[in-house]
Amino acid sequence: MKSILISAIALIGAITIGQAQQLPNWRPYDKNGLNMFEPPKDTATTFKDVRVKVGGAFALQYQALDHENNATPVLVNNVNTTELIAIGNNFNLATANLDLDVELYDGVNLHLRTYLSSRHHPEPYVKGGYIQIDKLNFIRQGFLAETMKYMTIKIGHMENNYGDAHFRRSDNALALYNPFVGNYIMDAFTTEVGAEVYYQRNGWLAMVGATNGKLNQGANNPGKTSPSTMLKLGYDKQINDDFRFRLTGSLYHTAHSQRTYLYGGDRAGSRYYFVMENTTATSKDNYSSGLIVPGFTNELTAIMINPFIRYKGIEFFGLVEKTSGKATAETDTRDFTQIGAELLYRFGKNENLYVGGRYNNVTGETRAGEDVDVTRFNFGGGWFMTKNILAKIEYVNQKYDGYNANNILHDGKFNGFVFEAVISF
Repeated sequence: MKSILISAIALIGAITIGQAQQLPNWRPYDKNGLNMFEPPKDTATTFKDVRVKVGGAFALQYQALDHENNATPVLVNNVNTTELIAIGNNFNLATANLDLDVELYDGVNLHLRTYLSSRHHPEPYVKGGYIQIDKLNFIRQGFLAETMKYMTIKIGHMENNYGDAHFRRSDNALALYNPFVGNYIMDAFTTEVGAEVYYQRNGWLAMVGATNGKLNQGANNPGKTSPSTMLKLGYDKQINDDFRFRLTGSLYHTAHSQRTYLYGGDRAGSRYYFVMENTTATSKDNYSSGLIVPGFTNELTAIMINPFIRYKGIEFFGLVEKTSGKATAETDTRDFTQIGAELLYRFGKNENLYVGGRYNNVTGETRAGEDVDVTRFNFGGGWFMTKNILAKIEYVNQKYDGYNANNILHDGKFNGFVFEAVISF
């Protein structure tokens, strides 16, 4: 009994709550994590014992949106499938994350995130987890020490590092990094089993990665999905105290897949509930409302270029993305192009206030042969009450052009205000 008590005390002593004690080479979940992309690389760390950091995030929105379209009625079982569902002003589902971050050994960290509540899965489920290796001392003290000064290895079922936009998006309840409420119209995000190897030196960044190409894991259906490959090259430098410059280019490629998930992997769901959905829609099943999924179901190649510039309190983040692919039943590949631009100004004590705008445009050819053009404007701002508490508000306006008359998105648009409160630690 005495040994059990001693073990319990030792375990409690190894656990840190929130940001009381940061783990090395880790992105903080509070305001200190803003504008951080790949985790920082620092091998000048010491290790005493296993440490467990318990963190979490909570988000809640009040939505006041309107939507409309001009689609031709399409009756299925006496239900008009192009009629929009009535939406009003109210609160959305409160979402929550649970994070366990563990320093397992000198230079070896573990991350595990669980969605306690999300739009598509109201019940808890694990998003993913991975091991991050910044030293190889577990093989032998000082093993490849010079190489590991600049190299990082990540292995697991994890959020894959394609592009830079996923570092600024809302990950279910972790919405503190996102200056706006919604993510991009074509939301490049997926979690697949694989490995990524990074090399960071003097501002230069290179990454090569590979996954098994599957969101839902299983040994069945062998040969239906080929591995996915990822490449990233960039430069990120704090030129002086006032000016930072970053530019990256990324590639994601799947030669053939039973189903690709790069633009349909966010099971947490869109922030704009029920917009442009028909009268039979539910929050859980129609979780991608407001997003565009290009429909490259079985073959996909995507390239994203991201500039980031910060001068004093002014920030610019850009996105240029070209993606092509097709479903197995299609003869030819199709293309989609996405452009995004964010301009922010952070001000006040410790830059705890900000205002800004975002432009986002997606064009491409759908499987139905439609040449579509979808444009969104976001305007808003936020207030960091503390480094762990953020309140933000935005006005959003999204319009759809090029859809056929029998498509629910024909001459569609939605607009209005969304307020979001976020707690993250």
